[in-house]
Amino acid sequence: MLPIVILTLASTGFCLFLIAIPYFFAPKDKNSETKASAYECGLAPKQKRDSQISVKFFLTAILFILFDIEIIFLYPFALAYRDFLQTEQALGIILAMGIFILLFIFGLWWEIKSKALDWK
Repeated sequence: MLPIVILTLASTGFCLFLIAIPYFFAPKDKNSETKASAYECGLAPKQKRDSQISVKFFLTAILFILFDIEIIFLYPFALAYRDFLQTEQALGIILAMGIFILLFIFGLWWEIKSKALDWK
């Protein structure tokens, strides 16, 4: 128990130290013209702030992340599958993964049916 307390105190102290460094060493000028101006890679901004980026781009990105995370959840199951077959929980584990895969397939079907990835 003592090593956990020591590690917790050490990490908390280190975090507080990292937070305190800018407080003591950073310049105190909070409001300046440089901080108030827009920054776009060193160039003066040329576009309006309300740019015309398609919402479908963001939808595709969100769907990719969603399905990517679901596939990542299948990896630990695949690694532990053989161990689960030797226990009494084998049927429950396979049933749970079957439900998960069915939900995944339903989500993929819904995505295709709703034409979420059509860019036309």
